[in-house]
Amino acid sequence: MSLQATCRDTEFAGLPACELRLPQGDRLLVALHGAHVLSWVSGGQERLYLSPQSVMDGQTAIRGGVPVCFPQFNQRGPMADRLPKHGFARNLAWQADAPVLSADSAQLCLHLQDNARTRKWWPQAFALQLHITLRPGTLRISLNVHNTDTQPLAFSGALHTYLAVPDVTQATLQGLGGQPEWDSITDTHAQADDTLRFAAEFDRVYEAGPQPMTLNQTLHISQSPSWAHTVVWNPAQDLCKRLADMPEGGWRHMLCVEAAQVYDPITLPAGGRWEGWQRLALCA
Repeated sequence: MSLQATCRDTEFAGLPACELRLPQGDRLLVALHGAHVLSWVSGGQERLYLSPQSVMDGQTAIRGGVPVCFPQFNQRGPMADRLPKHGFARNLAWQADAPVLSADSAQLCLHLQDNARTRKWWPQAFALQLHITLRPGTLRISLNVHNTDTQPLAFSGALHTYLAVPDVTQATLQGLGGQPEWDSITDTHAQADDTLRFAAEFDRVYEAGPQPMTLNQTLHISQSPSWAHTVVWNPAQDLCKRLADMPEGGWRHMLCVEAAQVYDPITLPAGGRWEGWQRLALCA
């Protein structure tokens, strides 16, 4: 067995990708399209959900894994009427730097900057980096935004993580108890229950909590305070049937727990920088 982490260039469904492997058995697959984490295997199990009906054409956003939403969340953003839903970062090819490898970690940095295509949507200069760190039992993804323009940059966004679950109707998510909650389906506001359960369509925005969340007592989920919100989403059966890139029963096997900025955009002055991360770790 190799005593060093490895990284190799590969393809997934025809898309260029990078595969990271640790000597301990953890592995990660990242598509250059969207800087999209497609798979995270840890503890011998796949921890992310990727729809088998995702469109892999190098143009369309991929359904599942960890989409990078920038410069807006859903259609809430500085130019919502002109930008694609969840922005354009997940629809474009990124570039990968040389990996940094050791005996117990693998780090990969991908980057995207403004170009002729982005300026058709958004007349803003910017530079993005996505730093991905794989360690035994742990995955950390960090989005870095640099305003390279002479004008302020306003953005919202998310790391829109699809977590794999055996059956979402039996799943529990803890750690948001007491946090302000907006149910976007009923447009009602409340405080989060100590334990969230998912018996029907679920689409709620929470003020991010100070403690990590725990999914099914098997996975800890934490995020940087620079993301103001946590979004929890499952489409359930009826909405799932209307999603062309999801199998009919796919909703049962996924739960999105997202580090996000939803209500108020983050504004960076000219030359300003921002970082927001999400960390997934197997429970001991």
